[in-house]
Amino acid sequence: MQELINSLADFISGIGLFQMTWQMYAMWGIVAVLLYLGVAKQFEPLLMVPIAFGALIANIPDNGMVITQAQREVVALKDGQVDRSTIDDVGFISLTLAPYEEPGVSMQSTEGLSDEVKQQYETAMAEPMVAHENGKGRVRVTGQTPQKYLVVKPEGGLFDFLGLGIKCEIFPALIFMGVGALTDFGPLLASPKALLLGAAAQGGVAFTFLSAVCLGFTKGQASAIGIIGGADGPTSIFLASKLAPELLGAIAVAAYTYMALVPLIQPPFMRLCTTEKQRKIKMKSLRMVSKGEKMFFCFTVTILTILLCPDAAPLLGMLMFGNFLRECKVTERLVNCAQNELMNITTILLGVSVGLTMQGVRFLKGETLLIIMLGVVAFAVATCCGLICAQIMNLIPGWRKTPINPLIGSAGVSAVPMAARVSHNEGQKADRTNFLLMHAMGPNVAGVIGTAVIAGYYITTLN
Repeated sequence: MQELINSLADFISGIGLFQMTWQMYAMWGIVAVLLYLGVAKQFEPLLMVPIAFGALIANIPDNGMVITQAQREVVALKDGQVDRSTIDDVGFISLTLAPYEEPGVSMQSTEGLSDEVKQQYETAMAEPMVAHENGKGRVRVTGQTPQKYLVVKPEGGLFDFLGLGIKCEIFPALIFMGVGALTDFGPLLASPKALLLGAAAQGGVAFTFLSAVCLGFTKGQASAIGIIGGADGPTSIFLASKLAPELLGAIAVAAYTYMALVPLIQPPFMRLCTTEKQRKIKMKSLRMVSKGEKMFFCFTVTILTILLCPDAAPLLGMLMFGNFLRECKVTERLVNCAQNELMNITTILLGVSVGLTMQGVRFLKGETLLIIMLGVVAFAVATCCGLICAQIMNLIPGWRKTPINPLIGSAGVSAVPMAARVSHNEGQKADRTNFLLMHAMGPNVAGVIGTAVIAGYYITTLN
């Protein structure tokens, strides 16, 4: 009878309801909002719905299916005996002991751990090293008698391993390949000056980076927040996973939410920064671009960008590879896969993996609200920079004969092709006979390339 009572007590104590926290309940409310935006309002539903459901799973007590933390132990050697004292769990799985090879071999990165644990780790690493056999392989031990060392044991469930697609740069790169396979680079090649508009829109990234630093974020965190202004979700995730993994969930949600809200955020600034006369400017039809030109462009950009900015290779390399598949006209099966099946599978896994990083205890912080506010600033500044740049270009003597409609400058943010559609729609409101879609695709593609290059620059200089 006593065993039955004990078993029943164990069962009841293991019920998830008793493990719920107020942060989890609060996250359920945020999940409801995300599902409303994705399902009812259809704002980026292909990503908003997986992100929301992943966040829901992450905020329900489970039995190991979702584990994004590690067990930390302090081990002391006393008279040749191992004395273990387990202490509280710590953040994401980011630190493990490296296999012992020889004195001087260091542990892996402390990225993602709390400041307290980082301090303990740095203190331990500053002490003399010896080897010790702990039954699971040779590891390193620090200090004098009693010698101590820090052990962080990674534990992982199903979705934790799926999340490796972000940590290992797989999902963002595959998304970029799909974008390349779906996008026509012809408008950019037909009007190369669109590169200037794409570059100008990156002013929102720079401004937000400086603003975030002034608000107390580290440079790595500020760079990941600033890239939201590029309106490129995969790039935001790619950069955040490297420089600010503790902010990944908030940055990803902000980036994709604002990408979905481009039709609501941009038009007021477009009307504010342009006159009705400017919005009615009609642009000449673009010349036809040959298949050879497009293929040569992919080949050249791949070489130049990777040579100049190697850390951007996973994104730009796959973007150009996807477009090369599209333009060579002999790989239709691969193009169809990149555009459809592979893109859809990656989108599902990417969205769920991002949602799983949104544990309430990490997400519900003041810095999350700041990130969301800075995201709006990033979009606004990026839009205005593109619009103003187009007006300045119209003042250049050689380009006055073929003026640019400033509205296409706002498409310099890399929300492909949504930003281009918004530019076209605003032009149609001013003049129904005005067709700007293809003209706006040039700055739009330039924005994708520009944002990836800036991300690579940040990684090179700040990682």
